Amino acid sequence: MIVEFIDEHRDAHGVEPICTVLQVAPSTYYSAKARPASARSVRDVALMAVIVTLWQANYRVYGVRKLWKALARSGESVGRDQVARLMGELGIEGVRRGRTVRTTRPDERASRPADLVERRFVAARPNQLWVTDLTYVATWAGTAYVCFIVDVFSRTIVGWRAATNMATTMVLDALEMARWARGARLEGLTGKSPGVG
Repeated sequence: MIVEFIDEHRDAHGVEPICTVLQVAPSTYYSAKARPASARSVRDVALMAVIVTLWQANYRVYGVRKLWKALARSGESVGRDQVARLMGELGIEGVRRGRTVRTTRPDERASRPADLVERRFVAARPNQLWVTDLTYVATWAGTAYVCFIVDVFSRTIVGWRAATNMATTMVLDALEMARWARGARLEGLTGKSPGVG
């Protein structure tokens, strides 16, 4: 990594000044440049070419597992983790089925609510601080959205709601369930969404 950094900046600053700032002996840089490539790096370069060829031949949809199996079928003996590492270095990935689910669409112009707990999610008693979380679960019938209301003191789910859409009423229903479960009067209760603020 240091060798690549020096290579990138040597024309502008020179090798010795860069080595002085980085506190690396210039001889270390020159010996690294003179050293022949390791067997692993030579093998990686050869595998990268095969991986890209197979990935393109399969319409650029194969992920790590399928490329690993395709390499095995073509006679390449390589580990799955190595395929994942090389795909990461190449910047290629497989196509995932289904559409991407977006749970939030932030509006940069909207005002942000104040962080009433200053990222400190602790409570000294029940019904002092509730937090909420929205998540989704992929099912055979489609995407299910779930809202949980959690009492920070006991880590108990005090209210929840599942729905097929992410309407505001889902969160309000979860809050209504929590209020009903814990009583109508909730003195000193603070509510917070962990992802906001």
